Amino acid sequence: MDKISPSKTALDLAKQVLAIEAEAIHSLAARLSASFLDAVALLLNCKGRVVVSGIGKSGHIARKIASTMASTGTPAYFVHPAEASHGDIGMIARDDVLIALSNSGESEELLTIVPLLKRQGASLIAITGNADSSLAHEADVHLDARVEKEACPLNLAPTASTTAMLALGDALAVALLDAKGFGAEDFARSHPGGALGRRLLTHVRDVMRSGEDIPSVPDSAGFPEALLEMSKKRLGMTAVLDAAGRLSGVFTDGDLRRTLARVEDIRSARIADIMTRNPRTIGPDKLAVEAVQIMEENKVNQLLVVTGEGKLVGALNMHDLFRAKVI
Repeated sequence: MDKISPSKTALDLAKQVLAIEAEAIHSLAARLSASFLDAVALLLNCKGRVVVSGIGKSGHIARKIASTMASTGTPAYFVHPAEASHGDIGMIARDDVLIALSNSGESEELLTIVPLLKRQGASLIAITGNADSSLAHEADVHLDARVEKEACPLNLAPTASTTAMLALGDALAVALLDAKGFGAEDFARSHPGGALGRRLLTHVRDVMRSGEDIPSVPDSAGFPEALLEMSKKRLGMTAVLDAAGRLSGVFTDGDLRRTLARVEDIRSARIADIMTRNPRTIGPDKLAVEAVQIMEENKVNQLLVVTGEGKLVGALNMHDLFRAKVI
């Protein structure tokens, strides 16, 4: 069977589709009015949950809007309107707000459940492409998502209209996020399995080596003892502690190379004389990404972890942060 190759016309058509959909969103932004603020206020004051519903392509957009809201601080879920009229309407309570999506505003499945919702006291936000539709008239707040034309050459397949609805749903979610003071850490808690969750929820104490795994020697130690500790703990450094157990300095692979270049009898050297004093450190309660920042800014691969009183409690290097998928 011969393969079919797309012509240059396909590329031109694709550019036209993107231009039409971009213009639909641009026009939507220009038409945004006080009704958008009314919708945000209704959602902010919702004592229950936000329910999003739609049929067909609008249903797919409704699912995405519900998912976006749920991940940005607004409890929301999707209910299929056809299933709602067969029992699932019991999932919607009087304190909930229903966001109903329909380009025509005449979707039979949605209009069937609207009287039932109104009867039990739930509020309705309608997002339609027809301000004179039945759904728009029944809504407490109507958001106009009309488009001049679909991106489909036949002007039939929902394309620009669904893009406009999706963008309007994103606008609502972001407005709610901002009004609630939902921050990056809140977002990370909603996405613990993602890269952002690891970066924002992982602390130094979660990835550092502690106890017997921390390389350390007293400041009275000689070079051979320090070198043995470095080799044993395999961190490329050792902490140097004073008589009270506080951090005096650090001796690293870099210090070793520099010492070899300037000290003739290194085996007889005291570690206190060749260590780096006042090393850069980090606290155990700091975020692991802050450790990454310190290492990168100072071009080092290891860090010692100390308390506010200068007590050594841990150590880590870049490999520990890689394993934790912080970087």
